[in-house]
Amino acid sequence: MEIVEELAKSIIALFIIVDPIGNLPIFVGLTSNMSREERRRTFQTAIIISFVLLNLFALAGQSILSIFNISIHSFKIAGGLLLLIISIKILVHGMWEEKHLSSRSISAVPIAFPLLVGPGAITLTIVNIQTVGMLVSMVSVMVVLFITWLILRAIEPINNFLGETGSVVISRLMAVFIAAIAIEFIASGVRFYALGERLPITY
Repeated sequence: MEIVEELAKSIIALFIIVDPIGNLPIFVGLTSNMSREERRRTFQTAIIISFVLLNLFALAGQSILSIFNISIHSFKIAGGLLLLIISIKILVHGMWEEKHLSSRSISAVPIAFPLLVGPGAITLTIVNIQTVGMLVSMVSVMVVLFITWLILRAIEPINNFLGETGSVVISRLMAVFIAAIAIEFIASGVRFYALGERLPITY
């Protein structure tokens, strides 16, 4: 039961940070000149790239930290601050904005990175691998990206149903949850250094 609970927490946290529903208006705008089939191929490629990126960090997360001699607690604080900045930006603008677009590789940049797999998702994946283990981390990545793929396949009716106002409201609501996760990251790291307590991360 404990592993199921950890898996559920990881899935929910990663889904909130990836935020495919809140980013729907951006995805629609980026692919507005594409045919339906071309749009689907673009999203499918973006999901594959996102899967490779997240699993790369899941598998190499420990090595990356070791190479730079960074403790997981320092990474939690740094990642938490970064997540907090991202959430504030979304709350102010209503969405994550990326102005530098590449028309030739739009599925990789900016859809896969940084919209789906941004600093927040990377941070959470590296932290998860340290706190809940490889299996839970990789399964949560697969589940979240599969759900994201289903959402992107139904992007047109979902976007029409939500409307511009609904999309902005959901985006800002997700930003509040991202901010809460960020505070938990920071608090956990600070507690370790202040009290020497090896406390598990919570969401």
